[in-house]
Amino acid sequence: MKQIIYIAISLLLLTNCKQTPKTKVEKTDISVAEKIANAHGYQNWKNVAEVQFTFAGKRHWVWLPKTNQVTLKTATDTLTYNRKQMDSTALKADRAFINDKFWLLIPFQLAWDSSASISAPEKATGPIANTVLNKITMTYPNEGGYTPGDAYDIFYDDNFIIKEWVFRRGNQKEPSLINTFENLQDFNGIKIALEHKKGEGDWSLDFTNVSVVLE
Repeated sequence: MKQIIYIAISLLLLTNCKQTPKTKVEKTDISVAEKIANAHGYQNWKNVAEVQFTFAGKRHWVWLPKTNQVTLKTATDTLTYNRKQMDSTALKADRAFINDKFWLLIPFQLAWDSSASISAPEKATGPIANTVLNKITMTYPNEGGYTPGDAYDIFYDDNFIIKEWVFRRGNQKEPSLINTFENLQDFNGIKIALEHKKGEGDWSLDFTNVSVVLE
């Protein structure tokens, strides 16, 4: 009789174990950098096959991010290279590409550039809008890459959309450049600010001929 009772209890415990669902663990601790990237459509980047843009009316780029092929078109020349295999000519062009792409996709660079350190967020007054925004600072290491030691103070709103930034060359205290992020447009789920202006004068850095092609 005892043996029968033992078997019954064992079967009951086994049944209960099978019916108990496993707890699904979800990632909820998302960094500010990821939130800024996602607010600009980073979750759609995996579907991007081609990006085209003209930087400040000077250089037109065609970038195939999945293969790392880059084409540079200027008024006098066209150069195609792959970022995995570069000679001295491609290296010079690539320096310009990295600069121009950084301006275009700074929200995504926050997620891509793992070597850079990103400060904790704080409230700060935007230097151009003169309104209270959120601020983080992105600082590159002193060695490696095209911009060693440079720092960027990035000001963003409560929706994690970048509104202004301050570039400080070599992480110096004084700003090297301060400008806005304006005319935010959606290109197949990728949000890009097409206009950047200083607080004074008529200086403006604009992107034109922008297109984002999905797979």
